[in-house]
Amino acid sequence: MGNSKDQLLARLLELRIDFSKYEHPAVLTVEAQEKYVGHLGGGLSKNLFLKDKKHRFYIVSALKDTKVDLKVLSQRLGLGKGGLRMAPEEALGEILQVSLGCVTPFALVNESARHVSLLLDQGFKTKEFCFFHPLSNDTSIVGAIKACDLDKFLKSIGKEPSYVDLEANPTVGKDQPPDLANLVPSDALVLPDPPEKSVFSVSTEKPASVDKKSSAAAAQTAKPSNNAQKAKEKPANSIHLLSSFTDPGHFVEEILDKTSAIVLSEMTEDAIKQHGEHLGAVLSDTIRKRLSLDLKNLAVIYKNTAYTEGFHAGTYHQRKHI
Repeated sequence: MGNSKDQLLARLLELRIDFSKYEHPAVLTVEAQEKYVGHLGGGLSKNLFLKDKKHRFYIVSALKDTKVDLKVLSQRLGLGKGGLRMAPEEALGEILQVSLGCVTPFALVNESARHVSLLLDQGFKTKEFCFFHPLSNDTSIVGAIKACDLDKFLKSIGKEPSYVDLEANPTVGKDQPPDLANLVPSDALVLPDPPEKSVFSVSTEKPASVDKKSSAAAAQTAKPSNNAQKAKEKPANSIHLLSSFTDPGHFVEEILDKTSAIVLSEMTEDAIKQHGEHLGAVLSDTIRKRLSLDLKNLAVIYKNTAYTEGFHAGTYHQRKHI
């Protein structure tokens, strides 16, 4: 079980970190938070919980007005353009042990989150104090936290603070390695990649007669398969792409990740005001429009992979005759 809000506040007192506590209703966005504490000055923080393709997790904590481009950040970490995505909601509870809307650097106090990499906006250092949620967004936030005090907390749990210019877009290439590669978790418990499997070519020609098949089989026995040689020459990433779609868990996770990302991007304060009780229907329509093509492509890839692996998918099953 993770630390509670009260346990965190007690820890801050033990570290002699000065803070102020402000009561307000639960908020899900930094825009909603601003309505209650924006008049107090200081820096408001927005916090993104991200994951990469190897199931390593990151918290990006930035000032409200800092623009964070995930594609650029992914490249700077050495993960490629599409290497980062929003972490699924269940990971909030399993890894950070907080609920939706409560992502915060303070979540790293939990043992389950010790492998999460934290990227802090260097803009925090320009503010007299900043606001963060103390593991909960239901009734209060911690205010008057200075960058040096946040550093003290992080060092107390064994984390070295890393401040980054999140709006920078340096060139990444052969002679210019990713500038943030050292912030990729190296001690994380990474799930192993699926075992490599042979890549078979699916023939588009019409089936040959039984005699021709027998002759072809004999010829294949006599000399090494050209397809086998080609499979060895295929890039490793092609093999990984194919094998990842033979696992239903990966297939379902891809769908859930895409859906969660859309829901989170559409759940804004303005959208709630604009659509009110109809927000559910609007979200449903948006998900259908934005995911339709992606899901069709995923389904085709999954179906083709299953066929390639020797399984009969969907329309190829045979009904039992009574």
